[in-house]
Amino acid sequence: MAKQKYDLELIVKQTIKKYKLFSLKDKIVVALSGGKDSSTVAYLLKKFGYKFEGLYIDLGMKGYSDKCYEKILELCKELNIKLHVYEVQKELGGSMCYIRTSIQKENTLKNCAICGVIKKWILNKKARELGFTKIVTGHNLDDEAQTVIVNFLKGSLELGANAGPFPGKITDKKFVQRVKPLFFSPEKSVREYAIKNNIPFHPSSCPCAIDSMRIQTRKWLRDKPEKIKLNVVNNFLEQSKNLQTNYSKDKILKYCKKCGEPSRNELCRMCRLFEK
Repeated sequence: MAKQKYDLELIVKQTIKKYKLFSLKDKIVVALSGGKDSSTVAYLLKKFGYKFEGLYIDLGMKGYSDKCYEKILELCKELNIKLHVYEVQKELGGSMCYIRTSIQKENTLKNCAICGVIKKWILNKKARELGFTKIVTGHNLDDEAQTVIVNFLKGSLELGANAGPFPGKITDKKFVQRVKPLFFSPEKSVREYAIKNNIPFHPSSCPCAIDSMRIQTRKWLRDKPEKIKLNVVNNFLEQSKNLQTNYSKDKILKYCKKCGEPSRNELCRMCRLFEK
């Protein structure tokens, strides 16, 4: 029997419909990184007829950031969408490399952990200020399977309690909902689709993404069959229903007493990084 061809467009359409990722009232922004995933999800949304804009966080990493920005400009011109740019160096007083190095003088957090916290904080704050109601990210099936495995290895499965294509479903005036149309789409299929359709993207990974549990997990999971990755994610989504109930009891959304952004604690994760 011939192997069934994977239809990325169909899977993404089904994900959007099943999880009701968008409504007619939504003002959508796509978080563009310059990589294949965010570029592909923007391409697909445009093809499906959605109206949206792009948001790029310029990390100020010479060479790498410049190449990513070039591809994003090319993509936005091709799709005819407006682009917003947040310059980390201008807004936070230094490039991501400078900020990360300063923070690591006080703790042993890995590069990706620090960068991830800062980018999430920026995305929510900037998207809200611009009036967007949904943030689209390019997280794919491989990313989600990696997250489940990493949280398990760290003994912190509850961190993924609100996982899914429509994670969290928090209703708050300061929180902009993130959605993941590529949630069930394998990384390999996304890459093949991007290349086949000549979608502009920068093929290189972040040069600072080294020596972390996620990187090690990614390498281990990379060549595993897509069925295994899908099983990991689907099984966790089923089990997370209990985690959601228990996690929600102890974690009430409040506002950071320092920056005023949404937080589960007195200080948000961003402000805790800069505490010392």
